[in-house]
Amino acid sequence: MLKFIVRTLLRLFYRVELHGLEQYRNAEERLLVVANHLSFLDPVLLWAFLPGPLSFAVNTHIARLVWVRPFLRFARVFLLDPRQSGALKGLIQHLRGGHRTVIFPEGRITVTGTLMKIYDGTGMVADRAGARVLPVRIDGAQFTPFSRLKRRVRRRWFPKITLHVLAPRDICPPTEIKGVERRKLAGVKLADLMTEMLQVTASSDRTLFSTLLDARRLHGGGKRILEDVERRPLTYRKLMTRVLVLARLVDRHTECGSNVGLLLPSTSNTVALMFAVQVTDRLPAMLNYTAGVKGLLGACATGRIERVITSRRFVEMADLEPALKALTEKGVRLFFLEDWLDEVTSRLKLGALWRAWTASWWYRPNSEASRLPAVMLFTSGSEGAPKAVLLSHRNILSNCIQLGTVVDFGPTDVVLNVLPLFHV
Repeated sequence: MLKFIVRTLLRLFYRVELHGLEQYRNAEERLLVVANHLSFLDPVLLWAFLPGPLSFAVNTHIARLVWVRPFLRFARVFLLDPRQSGALKGLIQHLRGGHRTVIFPEGRITVTGTLMKIYDGTGMVADRAGARVLPVRIDGAQFTPFSRLKRRVRRRWFPKITLHVLAPRDICPPTEIKGVERRKLAGVKLADLMTEMLQVTASSDRTLFSTLLDARRLHGGGKRILEDVERRPLTYRKLMTRVLVLARLVDRHTECGSNVGLLLPSTSNTVALMFAVQVTDRLPAMLNYTAGVKGLLGACATGRIERVITSRRFVEMADLEPALKALTEKGVRLFFLEDWLDEVTSRLKLGALWRAWTASWWYRPNSEASRLPAVMLFTSGSEGAPKAVLLSHRNILSNCIQLGTVVDFGPTDVVLNVLPLFHV
């Protein structure tokens, strides 16, 4: 009855979703459940949503907290320090008895938002007990006040929480490996399993613009996210408004479904324009302005690009007049951002501001949109004519997810991009 009440309250306040419960139900009894550790709420979530009796391995430091002690009586608890192998003997015997046990391999709540150090002790426990390892990914609890990410993320009282249960796995090293090497290898296998868990449970079935919307909702529209050489920072709100102003102009001057070349430097406007072209169902083609006349002509021919957006100021600074003249002679129509300024009226700005504010309601791409091309890049042409490379939304987001599982970067970090946008 207590589990039912707690589960109901968690679903009411946190809209908890549980995926893959059948993996847990169909697993063997000798099972070690491993989960990433985002907040003090994590053990309660697992206790409430995973059926049947569960034992918990709890860090001794956490167990000493006064407000934690009353909750320890509702489940069988093993107090241990994951860095000390001697403290794990009782847990190994308990697992051998066929009891399902939960352990957080990081040993403490994350302070980075991603995986912390995975201690070898957890892998050794699964190996010596002959237990299978069942990974559970907790997502969303890091945004609650119960996490330790103050000032790193925008915390709020009731964010949505999702639990992903994956299929159980064996991490036993080969029998010929013994002693310390066996313990280390079991730890490496477990760390790889946890990293893989984060990758396969993260959603890449979205478009780049819908991911931008999710980020705005997560971190707040007023968060500064982008700045170029002009030193005028853009917030999520300002970036999205600029995107939708440019989207209206792109829609006026180009055809739906066409490939639109962007011959621009690495500035905030280029980023906004890339999103604007995508939102209007065109494909942005990032042209390499260092490729010379022949390279640009080859790229436009290969990518079937009949419309190119550029800037007079940039053309003058980069000495691109000969290239533009050659493009024009080949029938490519050029648009200059400076010429579009006259079309940016107060009405257009207000409309873009309204559409930016309501984007979560009107922007609803279909389920296949993530597999469509998001951007067209070009090879350098060192082996002949430049080749066009199409990257889907899913390609790019999968790369972001992979990077995020192994690099501890977050909303408080500053990234300096020194490479041209046509390259990255």
